[in-house]
Amino acid sequence: MKIVFIGTVLFSHHMLKTLLAMNEVNISGIITKEKSKFNSDFYDISKDKIDIPFIYTDNINSKKVIEFVKNCDPDIIYCFGWSELIKEELLSLCPVIGFHPSNLPYNKGRHPITWALFLDLKYTASTFFIIDENIDSGRIISQKKIKISNKDDAKSLYEKIINNAKNQVKNFTHKLVKSKNLKEYLKQNSIKQNDEKSNIWRKRNFKDGIIDFRMSSRAIYNLIRALSRPYAGAEIFYDGKYYKVWKSKIINYDNNNIECGKILKNDKNGILVKTYDGAILLIEHEIDIALKDYFEMS
Repeated sequence: MKIVFIGTVLFSHHMLKTLLAMNEVNISGIITKEKSKFNSDFYDISKDKIDIPFIYTDNINSKKVIEFVKNCDPDIIYCFGWSELIKEELLSLCPVIGFHPSNLPYNKGRHPITWALFLDLKYTASTFFIIDENIDSGRIISQKKIKISNKDDAKSLYEKIINNAKNQVKNFTHKLVKSKNLKEYLKQNSIKQNDEKSNIWRKRNFKDGIIDFRMSSRAIYNLIRALSRPYAGAEIFYDGKYYKVWKSKIINYDNNNIECGKILKNDKNGILVKTYDGAILLIEHEIDIALKDYFEMS
């Protein structure tokens, strides 16, 4: 079975490596990006297998991409890690399988790992589906539920999703190879999403990543872990500049007379700051200046 592989993030890299280890498939082409301002987990997957034809593009629906795919003559396209809707001309060439790290039909759209952690969800999922022209709305071919622990951050949840997805992609790819009629197999072995249950997460903006100590300790903790590596990092605005915070811990603190943002302690363990309902210890951060008594809040 010939596959054209599309991807541009670290997850794409792991999925491509998994497929390259399968003798029963042939990666006939790779589509990726040379650089990305959008993806903090960007990965140029063309470097994974330099003897496979590849192209760089910033427009997955361009004539250049269409011609490249036609020349690769794939049985199927795998698109794992690409933040752009695929349009009808490319979709009409052959089935296109996509991936979304959420429990579809819930939580379609942007930044699913970040939002899941910030919103304190207890579960997410690793979901593969048949791509159509809408946002993460196609028929599901494989879905694995994943528990989110209280200690998970973006990196650990990302790794959980990768590990589950590796097994899923091997399993359904093997079945696709064995099928006599690929399109008919996908139709018979996929589940239509219930659109009435769906919601679409919006694109995160810069202000979403700013720590405000008027928030609860739990909300601040969730924000920091949601934006930890490999993502951009939550930030504090202090002394006219923005500073990254990568790791924190909720601390019980019951003196309600102390106002939000007051620095309670600063030592080798971190910076302890009063929040709306307690305190938060900033364990790993990039604040390298002399601290005043309070963090600024707009």
